Amino acid sequence: MKIETAPFGTVADQPITRYTLVNSHGHRVSVMNFGATLLEVEVPDRDGKLANVNLCFDSLQPYVDGHPYFGSTVGRFCNRIGNAKFTIDGVEYPLVVNHGKHQLHGGKQNFSYQIWSAEPYEGPDKVGVRFSHVSPDGDNGFPGTVSVITDYSWNDADELTIRYTATTDQPTHINLTNHSYWNLGGAGSGTAMDHVATIHADQYLDVDGDLIPTGKLNDVEGTPLDFRTPTTLGKRLEELPATKGYDHCYVVRGEPGDLRTAATVIDPDSGRILDIETTQPGIQLYTANHLGGGPETGGFGSHEAFCLETQHYPDAPNKPDFPSTLLKPGQTLEETTVHRFDVQ
Repeated sequence: MKIETAPFGTVADQPITRYTLVNSHGHRVSVMNFGATLLEVEVPDRDGKLANVNLCFDSLQPYVDGHPYFGSTVGRFCNRIGNAKFTIDGVEYPLVVNHGKHQLHGGKQNFSYQIWSAEPYEGPDKVGVRFSHVSPDGDNGFPGTVSVITDYSWNDADELTIRYTATTDQPTHINLTNHSYWNLGGAGSGTAMDHVATIHADQYLDVDGDLIPTGKLNDVEGTPLDFRTPTTLGKRLEELPATKGYDHCYVVRGEPGDLRTAATVIDPDSGRILDIETTQPGIQLYTANHLGGGPETGGFGSHEAFCLETQHYPDAPNKPDFPSTLLKPGQTLEETTVHRFDVQ
């Protein structure tokens, strides 16, 4: 196994580096320090042919200009916070508004647009890059100076492991995810709605018209959101006209904090399989409903990929019954997600 490095442009005169993690089979994962972003994931189909299965741009500028969070580390708080505010110990914190009257994915110039410090490493059974970033007190309205690490590692079992850790000097809310768009047939190969998905969840979060959780959990049984048995992603899309497809957070079966299977997706054509395990309580299925096919989305169109973002629940700071996203001084946030690639 090895790590290759190459320049990937500059932002504000600071160099951006692309790190390629290569396992002994020649299967490759590349990441960069702008946004602690996942770029290509090159894995074989059933005939051994390699293809990149993660939507990405081939140059830096589209990431800088603004994009649909292709491969981004999203924070301080991924997904939505209703009315862009929360209260800690009786103090209300107004957040930066960037999604109607709400906050999405941590606000403007969020973690996805920061230049992270990078520390590549090689171990006996994996290679990786440890990205670190310090988010200052008041960043997008969030209290506390927060130190975050996003650690990507890759091994010979074609397992891409993402580990997040974070600490703070004041009580604050934090919710981290990776926002990759997958197409197991290969990025640019057309629709991903013929992929067959299984999601290990019996419930999903009830939301209002702005996709802000109401606090209620709904059973998936008898709804288009039931993926407890293998079902193609596109089979029931037309039953979700309000969102033009899936944009829903599922309650992952099992105990949050335990690494457990959250989802499995299979592309019948290529034979590629993606298994996702996570310690997080939830997983957001998004079927790339709003990719427009223009330059700002890399030419990729609606439903040509899917996201399975492991995370805490949206609007958790305002929903006391949800698993807490509050991080206090002296505590360390630790979350792990594993993407395992295989073929059938």
